[in-house]
Amino acid sequence: MESSKIPDFLAEQQAQGSPETQTYFLTFEDFWERKLWHQLTDALVEFFRRPESAPQRLAIFKTFVLSFADRINQLKFVALGLMASTECAGGLEFTPFEGKYLRFEFLFESITDLFSWMAADDQERLAFLTSLADKVDKPDTQDAHVYALADVANVKLRLQDLDGAQKDLASCQQVLDSFDAVETVVHASFYKVNADYYHAKEEFASFYKNALLYLACIDLKDLPESERASRAYNLSVAALVSDSIYNFGELLLHPILDTLTNSPHNWLRELLFTFNRGDLAAYDVLAGNISKNKLLEAHRVFLYQKISLAALTEMVFRRPPHDRSLAFQAIATETKVLPDEIEHLVMKALSLGLLRGSIDQVAQVAQIHWVQPKVLDLKQIDGMRNRLKDWDAGVNQLGHWIEGVGKDVWAA
Repeated sequence: MESSKIPDFLAEQQAQGSPETQTYFLTFEDFWERKLWHQLTDALVEFFRRPESAPQRLAIFKTFVLSFADRINQLKFVALGLMASTECAGGLEFTPFEGKYLRFEFLFESITDLFSWMAADDQERLAFLTSLADKVDKPDTQDAHVYALADVANVKLRLQDLDGAQKDLASCQQVLDSFDAVETVVHASFYKVNADYYHAKEEFASFYKNALLYLACIDLKDLPESERASRAYNLSVAALVSDSIYNFGELLLHPILDTLTNSPHNWLRELLFTFNRGDLAAYDVLAGNISKNKLLEAHRVFLYQKISLAALTEMVFRRPPHDRSLAFQAIATETKVLPDEIEHLVMKALSLGLLRGSIDQVAQVAQIHWVQPKVLDLKQIDGMRNRLKDWDAGVNQLGHWIEGVGKDVWAA
């Protein structure tokens, strides 16, 4: 738009706006005329973040913001574009009438019409975001390019274009690896979409890693309560069914897990802590809930193998370092695993790096000299305290013995 028409456009938008937002347009015009680009950008970001601005975001971005896009911080420019993209419409029109499917303020003939409308909506959003990413694809604005490209990948995920999303995410990863430092918001955007991609692919370990990295980049208070609960639920399930995650320390210590405490999914939180302490009795109590989740139900046998490994590592942990020669029969009693499967259980723990040691097949003994560290609950900490007290008593006893036996030596 020509500069001479900007004041008329802003006046038109001011008339369309709500009483709460009309003063913003006077500020926009003032900063624009004085070429105070930094102040103008901050004012626009503040305006776009208001829910009342939603119907006007796209028009303001396309007509006003793009007219001075090269003069402002490119990360903030992309941020404005991402907020504007939420208002992209598919352009489909439906006649509202009673008795039809209601969703997103429209009435549809069928669920198929609804999905068609949503797909068209995302297609327009994809075109808008692709144009935005291309605009900031310059050598000195690669951080902004990654910020926009991650959202392009996000829309492709919604359109079930997993290959396209993976290609964009790989490009983002390559650029991020070349940076020494980058704004947290860029990392957060990348990790969020990367986690969603791995969740769609059911690659649980990669999802778990990227989801936790995303949470490390944001303030948890900025997430709606429903999203916090959803992420806690998905992380918990991924931790349990992954065949490479046996230590849940990062998740158990993360405050997001508390969102499950007073919810119908509190059993899932309790199940995580049960695995962490290798509590077979508690697992038997909670196992009835596994059928509530299809993934957990499909991995029921694997989950029992996993809790058996947890019980084994807990058995080793509870013993002092000088008393870690474990008879197979003792392991079978502790883990409730059949005697002829004990050797395979110990070998599995050794191969996964949960334990270090050796197996004497003839003597039917496992000699363990190291157990993987993990987060401890209060009961486990109390057990460690008791072991330290026993160790302290042993040291004192040894000191008294040396003192008694070596009196002549000390006197000399």
